Amino acid sequence: MAITRPAPTGPDTAHEPPRDTEGPDPAAPTEPAAPTEPAAPTEPAAPAVEAPSATEKASESRSPLILTMLLLTLVLLQGPIRGALDAPVMQSWMTVFVAVLVQALPFLVLGVLLSAAIAVFVPPGFFARALPGRPALAVPVAGMAGALLPGCECASVPVAGALVRRGVTPAAALAFLLSAPAINPIVLTATAVAFPRNPEMVVGRFVASLLVSCVMGWLWQRLGRTDWLRTPRRSHYEGPSKGAAFWNSVRHDVMHAGGFLVLGAMAAATLKAVAPASWLRTAAENPLVAILALAVLAVLLSICSEADAFVAASLTQFSLTAKLAFLVVGPMIDLKLFAMQAGTFGRGFALRFAPATFVLAILGAVLTGAVLL
Repeated sequence: MAITRPAPTGPDTAHEPPRDTEGPDPAAPTEPAAPTEPAAPTEPAAPAVEAPSATEKASESRSPLILTMLLLTLVLLQGPIRGALDAPVMQSWMTVFVAVLVQALPFLVLGVLLSAAIAVFVPPGFFARALPGRPALAVPVAGMAGALLPGCECASVPVAGALVRRGVTPAAALAFLLSAPAINPIVLTATAVAFPRNPEMVVGRFVASLLVSCVMGWLWQRLGRTDWLRTPRRSHYEGPSKGAAFWNSVRHDVMHAGGFLVLGAMAAATLKAVAPASWLRTAAENPLVAILALAVLAVLLSICSEADAFVAASLTQFSLTAKLAFLVVGPMIDLKLFAMQAGTFGRGFALRFAPATFVLAILGAVLTGAVLL
């Protein structure tokens, strides 16, 4: 019997669990404290999450205050501002600036709406099915198809990226990219309005732009390498619905093209009103210098192709060939286009494509101007 008698070892851990399960009574007094665990102190955490939104609201509330302070400053300084605007230089500047904006804005808005509608509502495989199978034939067909996109260069880059992503040969997509901003009906109509006494400028712009686009496409087909061209990702033309994609495209193009239009009009007005006439005459008297000067100016100004004709028409000191170089170079390569091409197709592509396009655009404009102008 002594063998079967268990040893009274209280601190044995092996017997602790049964002793805990058997004795809920001593633990019962502590259990009622459990209802205090879901205490309300956890609820005040919600206001802590709302704190950033409160700061954002405070920052948003500052913008009307800043605008009000700016308006008050303008009201208080209206005397000096009026005196500055009454100066002959500022009057000339405002005249050119407003004239360029008023003439170009309707074409810009119409082009943005039409380009967004075509980019969103035309079926994705339409261009791939419409182009010939041979790349050498697809390049001129794609160049002529640029007339189907009545928009500026801001729209042609993402559309060309979508064509490459959907299987169109890069040579044809690049020809479309270069021709679309320059030979579409909106741009040609704007050119005709800007040069009412020189209808040959419309034909010259069409021929030179199409020629350069096809030559660049054929050069890429023969010399381009696949590792130079990065396959673009989704563009802003693709959205959750066609309506959302359309308005995303419109907002994007209006912000970019409209902003560059204002900057271009300001630059043209400044060049017209501030630059000494002797400098412009010196540059305009030398044909080669005039062509190079306006070609570089087109790159720096980065004006929308639907408005650049009005800026070129305001540069009355320069020859028609120099203005044609301005109109051919601008829609194909400028500062904003270089950034957009680098972002869509890669920096390596833009560093190779932009200089070649610049040189060929000048040569195409000179050859076309020598024949037609």
